[in-house]
This record gives sequence, structure tokens and C-alpha cells, in this order.
Amino acid sequence: MTVYKFALADVSFERSPGQQADIFTGNVLDQHHGGPVTVGFGRYGPNQILETTIAVHDTMVILEGGVSVTSNGETFNAGPGEIIAMQDGDRVTIRSHEEGAVTAYVTYPHWQEAES
Repeated sequence: MTVYKFALADVSFERSPGQQADIFTGNVLDQHHGGPVTVGFGRYGPNQILETTIAVHDTMVILEGGVSVTSNGETFNAGPGEIIAMQDGDRVTIRSHEEGAVTAYVTYPHWQEAES
């Protein structure tokens, strides 16, 4: 078994695929490591909006700031220490609050493979 430890300083952020908003992701563990999940960090600028259909099971842990996730007419607000779990096929609108947000995420399966 291999044990990993990651910090925000370990990530190289890239703009989330398919959008122009100030939203960036950075995988620290993914399909290149041989495991079944992707682990990474997300960074949202203030008041950003991402509308998408989730292509994997995506668990987002809010580390700093806040986000709101709306799906099926229901909105979930989350701040530091809270978790939002989104399932494959969920149509969501993710909004960062005025202070922006930093998140950690785990997806199953690998989100990059699901978007290909």
C-alpha cells in the first residue's frame, strides 16, 4: 500500500476544462498513479459560476470561503469544513461566494477520463 500526503502548495492549478470563469483545478493523485479515484484541489475566484452536468461521483470539501450548489431547484450552501457530494448525472450550478473558495475534491472514477 502506498500512502500519500498533499498540501495546497503541491498543486499546479489549471483552468477547469470547457469554461472561461476564474475557476481552477489541480489533481494531486489521478489515473497516472494507478488508483481508482482522483484527488485534488480547486480554486474559485469571487462570485464565479460553473454550470455543468456531473460526469463522475464528485465529493467537494470546502477549505476556505464558500460555495453554493444548486440542483433540481434546491440550493446547498457550504463553508469551511463542510462537504458537498454530487453524483454522476446531476445537473448543477456551482457559485462561489464573494470571498471565493478553496476546495479539495475526490472523484470516482477519474474526472479527466469521464470528460474525454
